[in-house]
This record gives sequence, structure tokens and C-alpha cells, in this order.
Amino acid sequence: MEKLSVTIITYNEEKNIRDCLSSVKWADEIVVIDSFSTDRTVEICREYTGKIYQNKWPGFVEQKNLALSKVSHNWILGIDADERISDELALEIKSLLNDGLIYDGYYIQRKAFYINRWILHCGWYPDYKIRLFKKDKGRWEGTEGTAIHESVKVDGKVGYLKGELLHYSFRDISSHLNTMNRYTSISAREQIKRNVRAGITQILLRPPLNFLKMYFLKLGFMDGMPGLIVSVLSSFHVFLKYAKMWELENGFVSR
Repeated sequence: MEKLSVTIITYNEEKNIRDCLSSVKWADEIVVIDSFSTDRTVEICREYTGKIYQNKWPGFVEQKNLALSKVSHNWILGIDADERISDELALEIKSLLNDGLIYDGYYIQRKAFYINRWILHCGWYPDYKIRLFKKDKGRWEGTEGTAIHESVKVDGKVGYLKGELLHYSFRDISSHLNTMNRYTSISAREQIKRNVRAGITQILLRPPLNFLKMYFLKLGFMDGMPGLIVSVLSSFHVFLKYAKMWELENGFVSR
């Protein structure tokens, strides 16, 4: 039977981390990389694992690869503090570890909970992510040149699992807006570094086109009011990113 290491990165996640850790307490090892949390995150983590390391925040990719360097086993399950392994997924992974894993990595479908329901449309589901992989075959990398859209790159064959990874991304609309403000600032700066420019065409057209895609083409209207809110805020996210790019490009704020 193969052994499994779970990796998690944290910063002030006391409201999420217990449920996250409880969903993977069956694993052979849990490794936590904490960015010097000021709440009870580390205290709660100590109830589940002794392998807790603190490291100044270098970025998502670097922090998650640091976690890989601390594990003892060759099979890795990488999850975030606001995610949970469903009971069905846990059973599926245990069965694979016992019977043999034929691929070097596995896609897992992620399902997001927003406001008061699971979002099953808007392009949010199924949100397939490689999260189970061999340490010697996989590594976290940035996608599209941005440090906030990290993903696992596997050098080998990849399969799909049936169980779901449950994502509790935002506690409320305010937390969604706070995250959006932070992420659009990061995205804008990185796009400018890549010499991507924002003009009036992008600012005018991309947000409404994004809304039309999510709400109508991706059937966001079937998710009720949360689907409408997701579609509107995602479009506003696009607007903010390009507006901040324009702001940076014209020197109104420092890069």
C-alpha cells in the first residue's frame, strides 16, 4: 500500500483550517507551511500534525513547492485551507493507494459553495484540478505568467477521479470583494511586467462579454441569485484588473 502526504499552506485560516484538516486526518502525513499567522491557525494545526513550518510569504507557487520539499512520502495530495476532501473522494483515494495507482497524477473535480448553495454552472463546475500526484513527477507552477493561478504540472500520464473536492472559497460577498481587490492588483502588476497593455476596448468590452458567457452560455442563471452575483462580480473582477493595468501603465500608482 502506498503512503500519502497531504500539503497545506496557511495564513490566518483559523475559521477554515479545522474542517480542512479533519477531512484529511486519515492520511499518513500532513505538512503545513504557515506564513506566520497571527490568529489560532498554528495552534489548531498542532492538534493534527507536528510537521508545521513557518516561512515568510514568497508567493503561492514557491510556498507550495516548499511544502513538497518537506514531505516523507512519494504520493502527494495538495489542498488549500478553504477546501475539504469529501467522504466519497477520501474512500476513492484510499482504494487507489491500496490497490495501485496507474497514473502519475489525477484530476479532481472541485465544487464551490457560495453564499447558500453549491454553484453547478457559471463555468465553476466541474472545476478540474490536478491535486493527487507523485512527488517525483509533479510540481507546482504558475499559469499564464501569473503567480495567483498556480497549478500542478505532471510529467507523465494523468487520470481522473470521481470524488469531489469541496471549495468554501468566500464566507460572504465582502470577503469575495476583499479577495478580488487583492488578486486584481497582483494580476495587473504581472500583466504590466509582461508588457500587456489595457485600453478602452478591453475595459469596455471584456467585462460584459464575461458576464454574458458566465450567466447565459455557462447557464449561471440556473444557480439562482448566487449565480447572478457570481457572474456580476466575476465581470467586475475583469473590469478591475484592466482598470488597474491602465492605472499602472499611466503612472498614477507605483508599480
